[in-house]
Amino acid sequence: MVDTATADLLANAEWLAHRYDPQHDAFHYRFVPRARHATVPFITDDCLGVEPSPVIIARGNAVQAVSSRAPIHFIFHSAYCASTMLVRALDVPGSAMGLSEPVVLNDMIGWRRRGAEPRHHAQVLVDTIGQLARPYAPGESLVIKPSNIFNGLAAQSLSLFPHARALLLYAPLPDFLLSVARKGLWCRLWTRELLEGMLHDGLVDLGFEPRDFFRQSDLQVAAVGWLAQQALFHRLADAFGPARIASLDSETLTREPADAVARVARHFALPGCERGRAAYADHPSIARNSKSGKRFVAGERQSDQQAARRAYGEEIDQVTVWARAVAERAGVAMKLPLPLS
Repeated sequence: MVDTATADLLANAEWLAHRYDPQHDAFHYRFVPRARHATVPFITDDCLGVEPSPVIIARGNAVQAVSSRAPIHFIFHSAYCASTMLVRALDVPGSAMGLSEPVVLNDMIGWRRRGAEPRHHAQVLVDTIGQLARPYAPGESLVIKPSNIFNGLAAQSLSLFPHARALLLYAPLPDFLLSVARKGLWCRLWTRELLEGMLHDGLVDLGFEPRDFFRQSDLQVAAVGWLAQQALFHRLADAFGPARIASLDSETLTREPADAVARVARHFALPGCERGRAAYADHPSIARNSKSGKRFVAGERQSDQQAARRAYGEEIDQVTVWARAVAERAGVAMKLPLPLS
């Protein structure tokens, strides 16, 4: 029997299921008001600050206490493709709440990589997503944008939640490489860390030997990670089909963001999506940088891209030609099927 205090806490989705502790089979909750989500790019400790005193609830009690779930949908992405802007723009009271990269889903991938028993892991994954799906308001849906390290669990998540739909969001390869180059050393290191995880998950099948990666430049490694994610997205599209999957590239999203967000809402069948573009045209997330929170200046994005291309264009062009040859050899199309209609 769950006590009243636990039931009351879990009835409020602003108590975010933030971490999962497999050793004690318990969730850690922290209070994150809905308005706070709009002020940070990710619901991580780096952005929210460390919670020194989380509320810890045994998984069994947490599952027992939750009586309802909102309809859930996913944005799976391959990084640097305006995914944060998109999930924030879909956050419209009465329609949907967006969760940007909840850490508890990173815990799921980390635990699996450490050797979690598959059947037990699958049940905990269901329960974890179920905790994130607690409704913020009656009638609303939940849109979850995991970190792209979670992509290896995308197919399983869609299988476990058969009514969920997904958007596959990506940046064209040259734009992805441009973002990696202009963000500097930490980002180049991150692409190596990403590839390491994908290799561990068995998601890289592009004809390379393990030693080959030591001979590749930072941007080649970034391109390999991008191609591996692209191949994964192709498999998701093939497996789940147009009733559940749509794809979108970042250039289409950022060219006419309100229109693109409205089409994503229609794909997810979010409440109020019939209003179309008008429902999102004035959303503050569309007009500001999702990471810094500063308002966009007209032409700012294009100017930043041009400056980066002047600095790194030759290397990016060379790596793009190389990556296209790798993709052709491996049978990976550079564009995804099932474009968002």
